[in-house]
Amino acid sequence: MLVTGFDIIFFWVARMIMMTLKFTGEVPFKTVYVHGLVRDGQGQKMSKSKGNVLDPIDLIDGITLDELLEKRTGNMMQPKQAKAIAKATRDEFKDGIEAHGTDALRFTFLSQATTGRDIKFDMNRLEGYRNFCNKLWNASRYVLMNAEGEDCGTSGEEVELSLADRWIISQLQKTEAQVTKAMDEYRFDHASQALYEFVWNEYCDWYLELSKPVLWDENASAEAKRGTRRTLVRVLETTLRLAHPMMPYITEEIWQRVAPLSGAYMGKDASIMHQAWPETDESKVDHQASLDIEWLKGVIIAVRNIRAEMNISPGKLLDVLLTKGRPEDAERLESNRHFLSKLAKLESVTWLENPNDAPLSATQLVGDMEVLVPMADLIDKDAELARLNKEIEKQDKLIGGIEKNSGTTVLSPKLP
Repeated sequence: MLVTGFDIIFFWVARMIMMTLKFTGEVPFKTVYVHGLVRDGQGQKMSKSKGNVLDPIDLIDGITLDELLEKRTGNMMQPKQAKAIAKATRDEFKDGIEAHGTDALRFTFLSQATTGRDIKFDMNRLEGYRNFCNKLWNASRYVLMNAEGEDCGTSGEEVELSLADRWIISQLQKTEAQVTKAMDEYRFDHASQALYEFVWNEYCDWYLELSKPVLWDENASAEAKRGTRRTLVRVLETTLRLAHPMMPYITEEIWQRVAPLSGAYMGKDASIMHQAWPETDESKVDHQASLDIEWLKGVIIAVRNIRAEMNISPGKLLDVLLTKGRPEDAERLESNRHFLSKLAKLESVTWLENPNDAPLSATQLVGDMEVLVPMADLIDKDAELARLNKEIEKQDKLIGGIEKNSGTTVLSPKLP
């Protein structure tokens, strides 16, 4: 396969084919992947004369401002532009360019490789994907901390999978299918996005947190802890294989420590490069687990939103009431009380059969169900009324200013 920009299809690609056919009678490559041009942050084509070229080595290893200025303004064909280029460089890179690493740069380009579009290079995207690499690294540290030297079920011992275990295994199957399909279709932007969402939003943000109530519970069974450790390790090991074509260095480094815990063969010179590509196992897709986890996440997010809106300390244990839901909501509460109590930091969580019995509470909706946090003893009533009155006065002033400037009332139907 040949990878090339569209601007040299005739000048380079077509001539390579014609010359090779002429002298060898064979086509030099069967597949040509054509990508867009990499432009600067303003959409301008990069060129030395404009002084807007970004050297990939500088993005990987970093460069000081003085070195960058020397690189952009030294030996110019049009020295008169040096002053303007130096000013633009100082404005854009006040402290030079930090090191971001090869994997972050590769992932950035892959994420922007949209069909039919040039790449408008954005340093903020590069920094974001460096954070993604750090997120994967820190998640691996958590897994190793809880799995190394522990029983991870590699010898076939009995395991008990929690709801969270079944859910993340199911989500992994979906991600494997999405990434594989995208890679087969050369939609590297879709592949990187699917991997990013799984690693950051599902594995790190939720599953790692859901694993703690099992691993750190002294009353949890050995089978349950073994099942969670095995899931932590195996899902991470599979994710590393999915990510390896996009981020080869960090995945190889982590895999060397994670693979033995997952039961992978670790012969001489074993490398993630030689491992099989992950394949989806439809039998592991658990739709019910996905529905149950979405319900669980909804309740936890609702409680967190109430905390933020009512200025309740994140560490304060709350009493929570659930009401007006469906019968399966009450069943889910009983099955997931432990997860809710730990992740939402609850003193108690109770199903309220009669909504009319609810005390004065802050409320959030999760589908048809109401999540109630009773406000007694949580807030100062007089202070809260004063805060609300102050907010009303502030909004009234804003409305008055709009009415004064427009010459009409805010609620006038004449306004567009």
